[in-house]
Amino acid sequence: QVFPSQDPLDRADFNAVEYINALFPTEQSLANIDEVVNKIRLKIRRLDDNIRTVVRGQTNVGQDGRQALEEAQKAIQQLFGKIKDIKDKAEKSEQMVKEITRDIKQLDHAKRHLTTSITTLNHLHMLAGGVDSLEAMTRRRQYGEVANLLQGVVNVLEHFNKYMGIPQIRQLSERVKAAQNELGQQILADFEEAFPSQGTKRPGGPSNVLRDACLVANVLDPRIKQEIIKKFIKQHLSEYLVLFQENQDVAWLDKIDRRYAWIKRQLVDYEEKYGRMFPQEWCMTERIAVEFCHVTRAELAKIMRTRAKEIEVKLLLFAIQRTTNFEGLLAKRFSGCTLADGTVKKPEVPPPSTNPFLEDETGTETDEIVIEKSDTDKPKKPKVPDNPFHGIVSKCFEPHLYVYIESQDKNLGELIDRFVADFKAQGPPKPNVDEGGAVLPSCADLFVYYKKCMVQCSQLSTGEPMIALTTIFQKYLREYAWKILSGNLPKTTSSSGGLTITSLLKEKEGSEVAKFTLEELCLICSILSTAEYCLATTQQLEEKLKEKVDASLVERINLTGEMDTFSIVISNSIQLLVQDLDAACDPALTAMSKMQWQNVEHVGDQSPYVTSVILHIKQNVPIIRDNLASTRKYFTQFCIKFANSFIPKFINHLFKCKPISMVGAEQLLLDTHSLKMVLLDLPSIGSQVVRKAPASYTKIVVKGMTRAEMILKVVMAPHEPPVVFVDNYIKLLADCSTDTFQKILDMKGLKRSEQSSMLDLFRLRLPAPPSGVENAGSLSLSAPTPEQESSRIRKLEKLIKKRL
Repeated sequence: QVFPSQDPLDRADFNAVEYINALFPTEQSLANIDEVVNKIRLKIRRLDDNIRTVVRGQTNVGQDGRQALEEAQKAIQQLFGKIKDIKDKAEKSEQMVKEITRDIKQLDHAKRHLTTSITTLNHLHMLAGGVDSLEAMTRRRQYGEVANLLQGVVNVLEHFNKYMGIPQIRQLSERVKAAQNELGQQILADFEEAFPSQGTKRPGGPSNVLRDACLVANVLDPRIKQEIIKKFIKQHLSEYLVLFQENQDVAWLDKIDRRYAWIKRQLVDYEEKYGRMFPQEWCMTERIAVEFCHVTRAELAKIMRTRAKEIEVKLLLFAIQRTTNFEGLLAKRFSGCTLADGTVKKPEVPPPSTNPFLEDETGTETDEIVIEKSDTDKPKKPKVPDNPFHGIVSKCFEPHLYVYIESQDKNLGELIDRFVADFKAQGPPKPNVDEGGAVLPSCADLFVYYKKCMVQCSQLSTGEPMIALTTIFQKYLREYAWKILSGNLPKTTSSSGGLTITSLLKEKEGSEVAKFTLEELCLICSILSTAEYCLATTQQLEEKLKEKVDASLVERINLTGEMDTFSIVISNSIQLLVQDLDAACDPALTAMSKMQWQNVEHVGDQSPYVTSVILHIKQNVPIIRDNLASTRKYFTQFCIKFANSFIPKFINHLFKCKPISMVGAEQLLLDTHSLKMVLLDLPSIGSQVVRKAPASYTKIVVKGMTRAEMILKVVMAPHEPPVVFVDNYIKLLADCSTDTFQKILDMKGLKRSEQSSMLDLFRLRLPAPPSGVENAGSLSLSAPTPEQESSRIRKLEKLIKKRL
């Protein structure tokens, strides 16, 4: 394994006999035996020499290894000795340094202790002198000097917190606390004397003394400062409570401006008289305004509860507008820093809104809600409310917003009635195929009004009133859908328009009249376009309402039912268009089924009934396409639904054409191919711009019309021999229904006896049904996948080409 070798002599399972036989396989090879023996002997000598050299080389290895180990051990011992010497010297050096610095450390400790003692004595001297001066200045009301001294005394006293066990220090601390309490009571008494809470206001104490007293209050317990602020604001607003009592005329909502004018005058008066008396960081002007707002909110709420029956919409909106204007003025004048103070409750702030309509609330109003894809793709950034005073007064109006909601309910009801009356007076929109299906103008008017109501209500409240307004929106969206849209869809008539087979066979232009007139078709398309606009805009309206309302109420806003209503209107409109075109083609199909196909003698151009169907398609489809130019997807739906309706009906009428001769079948096959080409070209028929039909539509037409062609090809095939006929039927139609096979036999004109034998043979030749499935009289193949269907169509095309 260590020295791999290919030599047979090195193998573990070496066999001398096999080796010799390999060297001398025949008798003739024994002629060079001497040469082989010499080679082996030479190899043996070389191996002996190698072994001898290796053995001699290993003679002194053990002795050399022991000698090297002993030398290594001696070197380690020497190294250990040197390390020990170095460690001993380091310990001696450390001890020497300690002896040298011992005296220096003692001097350092003494210096530090002496410095601490001197500092403490100085603090004690300052504290004792400060307390004496503080008591003397307090008696003389020298608040200016007291403010600076008191702060210094308090700071010095903090250094003696760990010495409170000493009686003298504890006594000084108690004297400081007593001085603080005396100062607080004395300052409160001075303010009470200057601004008495009872009686008329009079300029009591000098303003300079009170200004210095305020500086002292900053150092004292915060409760002293709060008490001064509370008493001053209460005394300052006492006149307001008297002037605007509940029983006064100026207290009602129609004179709400006078409240805000009064506080503006008071704030100006305060700035002139007392602006310099209070420290700037107290924000007294803002505190007075905030307390005025809280008092006003409480007073307005009380008087509105008492006189709730007198509140009208215009009066309520007037009061709210003036109040929100005042709140906006406060936001411009003050920062709102006192709203976070413990003494003032911070008003509720509406959640951040990403409504893009807020951008044009103060600017030019748009006439309608425009849906732009680019706006919806852009990330929306939450807009931080910039008015901290929002709702501080106007919150009191929220319980009475039901008056506003009821008014909007009434206004929207009148708006819907006006839309209905205008539609009846003006009639359906004029046909204008150049601009496509026009959206009814009333739709834009409705959503513009919705937007104004939503913005206005969100400024008043983002709580329950928004939910109530949403309910009103839902109500009138449904009414608009049923009264304006569904209610004005043309009604279908049961008459067939007086068409007869004779008139159908005459290829005269204008001899066939569709059920709906041009104006009615345009109206249906206009209603469809309007419903689509309403559907998209209602979805956007739901998103904007969710942005406006409080986060806790978002789940209660759901306009899915209203969007489904508009979807129903769209579906009904498309169905009307399909039914109209389908009914126009019915007489032609009836004429086809009543023709004597067994008497057709030669194959010519397309039959008159095909021309009639094509004429109706060319009359209706371009009008519908041009009027649905703005809603292309719904025109595609119309095409698909018409194909799904017309093709099965055409096949059913095809089965009624019996009996059919060979020439008649060929003519029908030609007609079917013509109809197939027209249907494939249906989306762009009569258009100057040729577009490729949608794949989903093309697939439906190809599948349905190919089945019709296969039916005719089976009819054209000879029924002898029967086995071949039955097998071709099963292969071409892939339909195992006995009813369909029976109809094919009727079309061929076979006798009942022949049909009976054919049906028996057909049942015998049917593929075996899957295990566990009962045969209920007729079998049908499983629905093929799209890939199987396309493959099957290609096979059928090849088969038809071969047979032709």
